[in-house]
Amino acid sequence: MHDLKLMAKGQVTTMVWLEYLLPLIFLFPMAAMGGIVLALRSLHDARVHSPFDAPLREPGQALRHRLDQAFSSLFLNGTLGPLVTLAPLVYGMGRMLFVDKQDWVEWALYGLLSTILVLAFSLLLIRDYQRIRRLKLGLACELAVGQELERLVRPEAHPYYVFHDVPTDSFTIDHVVVTPHGVFVVETRARTLAIGTDGKELNCVAVERERLRFPHWQERRPLHKTRQGVNWLSQWLERRCGVPVPVKGVLVLPGWKIDTSEASPDILVVSGEQLAKQLTDITPGQMSDAIHDKVIHILLERARLMELKHLRQPSV
Repeated sequence: MHDLKLMAKGQVTTMVWLEYLLPLIFLFPMAAMGGIVLALRSLHDARVHSPFDAPLREPGQALRHRLDQAFSSLFLNGTLGPLVTLAPLVYGMGRMLFVDKQDWVEWALYGLLSTILVLAFSLLLIRDYQRIRRLKLGLACELAVGQELERLVRPEAHPYYVFHDVPTDSFTIDHVVVTPHGVFVVETRARTLAIGTDGKELNCVAVERERLRFPHWQERRPLHKTRQGVNWLSQWLERRCGVPVPVKGVLVLPGWKIDTSEASPDILVVSGEQLAKQLTDITPGQMSDAIHDKVIHILLERARLMELKHLRQPSV
């Protein structure tokens, strides 16, 4: 008699486990669709590589890559989100087929889990939307500044050279301009114009030594990042060339009127409208023709090496 009770208890335990395992069958099609979505993610990789030895670097190349990643994240969250949020409800409906008595507390937990997942993926989609909007604005400003800098490129009468998205050891410099009188580190920052209480745009920014005072906020990082690029490039060029190379930082804020009455002289903050002319008029120092050509050569060499290193890394 005791053995019969143990056997009956074991059968009941097995049935309970089956009630939870068998509904997983209904999740297999959703899992297959999720696998297809992950496989199709590679279609969002819009990176192209040069067929020649020279690296393919355009203005805003780093931002283009980040924008591509943002669209990929939007694709995943937009397609996987409905599958993941419906999974608890589909599993619960599968449970209905294998149980004799419905537990409304269990159904409430399935509904609560689906609600939490809907809110989570909604926040992710909002984050992706804001990120894409911000990156598009930054890319537009990068292209505008790059187009302005291209006016420096002339035949031998004007020996200027412009590099875009120059990789350092831990970050990327937006633009590096080599002139006969020195090297410029050009950083671009895109900021949406502020709106006043009267509905008019406020487009004036005051530059101090350590911060930028916008109409409704303040920032220190753009100036810090520009100085960081200047310090790294000047030290790196001095190690490679054997002599100090004059390097000056330029921070471009497209669309803003710049108040430099309290600015520090080591960083030039401009709106970018006459950037090409300003860089031709400024003389951070003097460089011999040999050092000028060597700077261009080692920057080209570094860009080529970093591009080859990037090509060896598998795309995510």
